Amino acid sequence: MNARRLIAWLSALAAALLFTGCGGSSDDADATVSVMGRKSDLNKSYMTDIFQQYEQATGNTLRVIAYEDADFETSAEQAFANGDAPDVFLHFHNADLNRFDAAENFCTLNDADWVDDLTDSARAYCEDKDGNVLGLPFWENSVSGCYYNKTILDSLGLKPATTQAEFDMLCQTLADIGYTPICWPADGCTWMYQFAMDPIFADDPALLEKLNKNEIAYAHIPAVTDMVQWIADAADKGWFGRDYMDIGWGDISSVMSSGDAVMTFIWDTWFYTDFAADGRYTKEDFALMPVFMDTADGGTYEGGNLNMMMVNKNSAHLQDALDFLSFCAQPEHYNQAFDGISTVKCFKGQTTNIQSHMVTDAAVSIAANERVSTAASKIVGYSAEDMASALESLLLGRTDVPGCVQLMDEYRLRQAGVQSAEDN
Repeated sequence: MNARRLIAWLSALAAALLFTGCGGSSDDADATVSVMGRKSDLNKSYMTDIFQQYEQATGNTLRVIAYEDADFETSAEQAFANGDAPDVFLHFHNADLNRFDAAENFCTLNDADWVDDLTDSARAYCEDKDGNVLGLPFWENSVSGCYYNKTILDSLGLKPATTQAEFDMLCQTLADIGYTPICWPADGCTWMYQFAMDPIFADDPALLEKLNKNEIAYAHIPAVTDMVQWIADAADKGWFGRDYMDIGWGDISSVMSSGDAVMTFIWDTWFYTDFAADGRYTKEDFALMPVFMDTADGGTYEGGNLNMMMVNKNSAHLQDALDFLSFCAQPEHYNQAFDGISTVKCFKGQTTNIQSHMVTDAAVSIAANERVSTAASKIVGYSAEDMASALESLLLGRTDVPGCVQLMDEYRLRQAGVQSAEDN
């Protein structure tokens, strides 16, 4: 093991040993329930609030195991392998969940007393391919779409799009008069592609099943090629601007607040957590329309990606862990925790959260065009980082559209641990 890897391993081990208990001692051997997750996730105000509520109301002690974000997946995987799995595990329903063998390690929670209180979209996100509820979605719930500067559009006499053709025309019009239509953060940002992929598979579950059984590949699905072609064409036409390959997460705020770009594909909570109004425009200048990337003519919105509280079925404190989830899912408890938090509700009884004007103003469009997050959670082998890597090869001219789709398939199969027949 080289020095850098040794230091990272020792840091992860130290993080695992340092847990915070919201009122309980960090070395309390009598802790009732252990909760494992990313450090930044567990430090969210609504998480620390619900932990404190639970301990004060029950007299029980939580043992919170917080791994540094960069080490979380590998460190948590090692904990499970070593027999140190927690009672409650926080994870998103994405490709990395496959590391933890959900069927083997976690309870299905279909009969939990709180399931009927989940909103339809929150429940759908937490279901596996067989419709089993994997966890309690105790998290901020966002709506992802195309957020646009309505002040700029209004000043130009332009309107938001409702079809792919209208969106393409809008982008070209903005480019022709000197605006960068879309802030496309190609330097390390990876979420944009799943927005386009969701309609392909959310609208056709049979297609998703065929892909996951390796009966077909991305290359056999015309809509996937259409998406890749649209991205290539948009870049060539200047719709992403000139320096989009150098725009990363930390740059989006300044690009959008300055008006250097008119639109970006992102989510509403970003405007309340990461958008710094240090330019000409504030969040009040923005509105929401669907994402258009040539995979759904009416566009699409992605429902929230939610952190789930999952229960270890092999836990020595199984009932305590289930009781903890039930506590979190009580309206008086989650409403206190999410008081003033900008989020679409996950629970039908959620009343204290704030919904952005962007989402409420677009409610009719969202109702017609929203899909549950599907690509990241239900395509076996899907990796946002691999998608970005394949598209980067295209955008840098290292491959063409068919070659990019082929790379997407190769990466998907590799992630899934499946060897394609052509490679044998």
